[in-house]
Amino acid sequence: LPVLRVVETPFPASLSVRRASFYLGNRRRRKGVFTGLLRQLVLLPGADATPRICTTMNFKVATLSIPTVLQDAPMKPASNEVLKYPYETDTKVTLGSRPRCTKQEKAQFWFNASRRGLYLCNGSAWVPMLEVKHRLDYVEEYQNLVTNSETMGIEVFTIPKVGLFAATANRVTPPGSAVYKWTDGKFVPYQNIRTYQAQSWKYFTIGKKIFLAVANFEQNERGQEFSVIYKWSRRKAKFIMYQRITTHSARDWEAFVIEGEAFLAVVNHREGNNHNIDSVIYRWNPRTGLFETNQTIPTSGAYDWEFFTVGPYSFLAVANTFNGTSTKIYSHIYIWLSGSFQLFQSILTFGAADWEVFHIGDRVFLAVANSHSYDSGMPAPSNFYAINSSIYELNITAQMFVKFQDLLTYSALDWEFFSVGDDSFLVVANSFDGFTFSVNSIIYRWQGYEGFVAAHHLPTVGCRDWEVFHTAEGSYLLYSSAKEPLSKVLKLKTT
Repeated sequence: LPVLRVVETPFPASLSVRRASFYLGNRRRRKGVFTGLLRQLVLLPGADATPRICTTMNFKVATLSIPTVLQDAPMKPASNEVLKYPYETDTKVTLGSRPRCTKQEKAQFWFNASRRGLYLCNGSAWVPMLEVKHRLDYVEEYQNLVTNSETMGIEVFTIPKVGLFAATANRVTPPGSAVYKWTDGKFVPYQNIRTYQAQSWKYFTIGKKIFLAVANFEQNERGQEFSVIYKWSRRKAKFIMYQRITTHSARDWEAFVIEGEAFLAVVNHREGNNHNIDSVIYRWNPRTGLFETNQTIPTSGAYDWEFFTVGPYSFLAVANTFNGTSTKIYSHIYIWLSGSFQLFQSILTFGAADWEVFHIGDRVFLAVANSHSYDSGMPAPSNFYAINSSIYELNITAQMFVKFQDLLTYSALDWEFFSVGDDSFLVVANSFDGFTFSVNSIIYRWQGYEGFVAAHHLPTVGCRDWEVFHTAEGSYLLYSSAKEPLSKVLKLKTT
């Protein structure tokens, strides 16, 4: 009878194969401990081998299916029928770079050799008939980005007709924080901006105006505490100071538009030793060209705002981190009703540092990054940095978010959602495991019924923030380190 055995020593996550040989097994007992059938062996260093693993013994020959749109094409007449028109002469297949698609090319095909795709011209655009979707295979280190100092957050954005940029929120003043421009396939220094233990940047636009807001955590040399909104000067081709706003250990900005009006919300973390203070939502006044206080919301050592919409409804979620005695506190989701945000739902979190909203099909998810579990009135757990972070799904019928999945994280500080082809991914910023800041951050792949499953382990040091961005050359991840003056760009290799 077949016996299932689990090895006592697990297979290592990383294994050097230089000058190595493998003994896979032998059916003769006297020559080895293995007997039986060996299957599902895939050796692909650093790669995602899941789609290449054989999961069934019932092999079938892959066939090229006919697209639905082509199934109604005229068929050849029977031998005794008259061919009314030579339809074969109307069909043209073009190979090469994208040809034009106008009424004259309607119903013609274009075969894209690089993407292995077949496209049909509908008179205005090429519609994919057969297309090979890209899959994430592995992640490779692409650029070491030396920063002014430790980086608390990164914002990647594109200024139309100017280029792709990344703004780093750096701890030390001077020199403060920096803006980098994507040039010849790399980020290069573009502009330095004086900041005071900056925590994050937020890029947003109002009409043709382009803004970049920084959340300053500390006071300046004069003891003043404020965060700053900068405006892009087309003439000077750089960001210049536009408006100062008094904040209290600001952690994050969030920009959004509701019913045609622009808003900017700041997270105030604490004032002195008091963590239970108001965070503020500002509204853009088009007459004065300034942001003015619109609403205050009580928060507790808050870290992050996350704005999102579901149908006609607008929501704003706050990550409450610490109330002065405990990190086991409620974070809140607010809904916009009758001109202001009102409480929609409260969710128990543990040192919440980030909310990330994302959509998969028609489903709406909200992931929280829990950083640690601490309560001054309770005995400390053996490791309060190893803690579940949770993913919630919006239940339309119940009109609330319900827990969908728990994932073990290590002082998680950020989630970032991205897609490659038809696959969806979440990457977590694991920052500290209770012993070291050198902790693997993990990319999870969406697997439907199974939820999110770990697919890639990425070595990071004090990881604070993840950003995904795309260029003509491919897709990339950028992570910031809050423990060393070095951030890294990783390239997503696809097949």
